[in-house]
Amino acid sequence: MTTQPDGNNPFDRNGEILLQAKGITKGFPGVWEHLILDHIDFDVRAGEVHTLLGENGAGKTVIANILSGYYQKTAGEIWINGQSVTLNSPLDGLRHGIAMVHQELMLVPTFTVAENIMLGLQAPAFSFPRRKVEDHIRQLSSRYGLKVDPKTRVQALSAGEQQRVEIMKVLFHEPNVLLLDEPTSLLTPQEADDLFIVLRAMTDEGKGIVFITHKMREVFAISDRVTVLKLGKTCGTRPIGDTNEAALTRETFGETVPTHLERPAVESDVIALEVRNLVPEQPGHRPQDEGFSLALRQGEIIGLAGVAGNGQTELIECLTGLRPARQGQIFILGKEVSGDSPRAFIEQGVAHIPERRREMGVVEDMFVAENVVLKDYAKAPFSRCHVLNHQEITRHTHNIVARFNTLVPDLWQTESRILSGGNIQRLILGRETWRRPPIIIAAHPTEGLDAKAIRHTWECFLELRATGSAILVISEDLDEILCLADRVSVIYEGRLVGSMNAAQANRRTLGQWMAGGNTDTAKRPSPTASHHTNPP
Repeated sequence: MTTQPDGNNPFDRNGEILLQAKGITKGFPGVWEHLILDHIDFDVRAGEVHTLLGENGAGKTVIANILSGYYQKTAGEIWINGQSVTLNSPLDGLRHGIAMVHQELMLVPTFTVAENIMLGLQAPAFSFPRRKVEDHIRQLSSRYGLKVDPKTRVQALSAGEQQRVEIMKVLFHEPNVLLLDEPTSLLTPQEADDLFIVLRAMTDEGKGIVFITHKMREVFAISDRVTVLKLGKTCGTRPIGDTNEAALTRETFGETVPTHLERPAVESDVIALEVRNLVPEQPGHRPQDEGFSLALRQGEIIGLAGVAGNGQTELIECLTGLRPARQGQIFILGKEVSGDSPRAFIEQGVAHIPERRREMGVVEDMFVAENVVLKDYAKAPFSRCHVLNHQEITRHTHNIVARFNTLVPDLWQTESRILSGGNIQRLILGRETWRRPPIIIAAHPTEGLDAKAIRHTWECFLELRATGSAILVISEDLDEILCLADRVSVIYEGRLVGSMNAAQANRRTLGQWMAGGNTDTAKRPSPTASHHTNPP
């Protein structure tokens, strides 16, 4: 909670309003009123974490982009340190001490951490002394407890480590106010807790933090105050001690996410997807001694848990034809597809919900309707003799948008890039599941979704399961996996180290497997083990 300054600590400005929005309004050409900010009043004070809470499409990212100079406001005023200012660019924001960390990572993979940070410095191309940058990164790393090696190439870092680099990029400019848009979406629970410690170190210095989220656990773990945003309007601001999770959930979403979804036992013994001793091709990496093996039955959901960087991405790319395998075999409904093209995997009925939705899930410059039929435009009923049937594409896209409650202004005039991350995820879910595919590879399928959309996604998966779809859910969120999966498997250093029935799962054991504990002595599960059987 905010306190009065004591006059002794040079950082102690607690309670002072650093950034304030007055009557901020924003509209986009052709976008309906649900995507417009309607006279938003908001402020952040020194020494506090002020959380913006809201469902997908509420306007959280839009207001953050305006307050940091990425977007221009339609009306209203921005006040910084008691003075009205105009922010025409992110550079203007930095000059006024305002910096934003975006939900989507914006890093050059082949550059080192230091080189990525140097790209944002106001100096002729790479004329800033590299050693000076690296030394300052180490100082900031020590000061805030951010473990970042300035000489490491970004492509070698896990998603959580890359998120730290994004934060380091803006901390390098010594901002007074830091806006973080869904900063934990790529983090494990432990990494999220570590981030909260870093944020508290910043508020101890008198910085103001705007924390954007839709996760209730995070709201109560880090917030001093919370503002609920709903369909572009604020629903009030209150100290976190004056509310509770049930009240905030009702105000924000109107419903909660269930802790367990009941379903009948898996009945089929037909193997839909089988992986035998698979080792993905990884140039520059030492070959593994042991590969990944797993068998997924029709009408079964397996949740694959693991800490980021343990081979999940490489495995997903192999299972969708995007990466060749160094060794091992992949079978789809008994047919070997090892080494086949991504198109061949699609033709065999493999649907893919990628973890990087903007880079791999959609073509951002294409219209919404085009993205919805991206995989099916050459098939009936969307085309005939290579001529697109716009009427049928429009009807189909409208059904997808309506079923997944996606906020889309116009199917044929809205480029997908202007949609929020959550709404893009809904479009991908709709596109990949409408044909009821036999196999679904879903990487972080509810990342960035609010409680209502998460529940809808899980219910959709259970409907598909009931019709025989086999679903592999790759996630670092144990709550999601335990709620949704029939069987939980754990991946560590590219191999399966344990598996157990989700309904009877032991969180402590799963956590040990995810951390690499007892992996050498644990009895490995058979890839075809029944989900009714727990390993010892």
